[in-house]
Amino acid sequence: MSDTTKKRTPVKRWIILGLVVIGAYCAFGPVGILKPIAPLVVLPGEPTGLSIGGFHITNTILATLLADLLLLLAAFGAYRFVRSGKLIPSGFYNFFEMLIEMFWDMAQGSAGKWASRIFPLTGTIFLLVFTANMVKLVPGFESIGYMKQGHGNYGYKAVELIPGFLWTLDKNQPMPKGEATAEGEAKPEGEAFAGATEVSADKYYEVVPFLRGSATDLNFTFALAVVTVIMVQVYGVWALGPGYFGKFFQFNRLVNGGPFGLIDFGVGLLEIILELAKVLSFAFRLFGNIFAGALLLSIVGALTAVVVPAGLYIFEVFFGIIQAYVFSLLALMFASGATVSHHGEEHHEEEHAPAH
Repeated sequence: MSDTTKKRTPVKRWIILGLVVIGAYCAFGPVGILKPIAPLVVLPGEPTGLSIGGFHITNTILATLLADLLLLLAAFGAYRFVRSGKLIPSGFYNFFEMLIEMFWDMAQGSAGKWASRIFPLTGTIFLLVFTANMVKLVPGFESIGYMKQGHGNYGYKAVELIPGFLWTLDKNQPMPKGEATAEGEAKPEGEAFAGATEVSADKYYEVVPFLRGSATDLNFTFALAVVTVIMVQVYGVWALGPGYFGKFFQFNRLVNGGPFGLIDFGVGLLEIILELAKVLSFAFRLFGNIFAGALLLSIVGALTAVVVPAGLYIFEVFFGIIQAYVFSLLALMFASGATVSHHGEEHHEEEHAPAH
């Protein structure tokens, strides 16, 4: 038998199998400090101990700043690649060029001559939401933090792993139901991190993560939704001038349109409500899907610990891309629709045409 036909030893297969066995022992074995713990469901961002001028930096703000930093580094890398004079991208740059070209083609097909002005908004929205959704999938992102005394019926005994430096929670020692801690006993936000090292072995604690997914905080999704809806109005005025607001306040139809003019005037007022409803639609769609996905991943991970979470991670990657795409696509549709007059004809006056 030649060397080329010799049977290869399935090393990778045995490594994966060994990791699965080790993971199963850690999750379901007798050692409580190795078992995953179901998360505490908290909607608002939690303080990290950092502050700027008295403004407390929450874990969701810190995660957003991290996503911003990664985007700036990617943009700087793309800028350096363009300045290098190379014509054929590869690796990361090839993926970056594919995204930019895809959204540029979408903007051109939907917004026409206004694509050059709408594209920066929709492209930035996609890259920001996409990066924020991918960063939160890094292991330890929502599980490494500081100890905070448990409240309610949630909390576990703390176990010191590295003296004076690293602690963990023991799932085999949960807080007894009769020892529920009142919410008022928790430290104020500004002092939450200061007491992180003052851990006692006879108390029950929860972990407040240093980093948490940006879109799991309503502040992030609402801010993004408000900016998007405001920019839609800006593009409308940019393209149609003050006449853009005619679709909201149809006074001419009210005076000259008779009974149907009154109906048209009422429809215009409903348009205002619809514009405000876009904020809720944008914000709750993104928040609900991302928060539910993170919670599902945490709970299933605490129950199964091995094999199943890996499949959910693949699903979360796909879902994070879809949510970023849907948000940016809706922003593109609304912005391009605002540049068209409510009579269905595009405004072609020369003074409003974008410069090239």
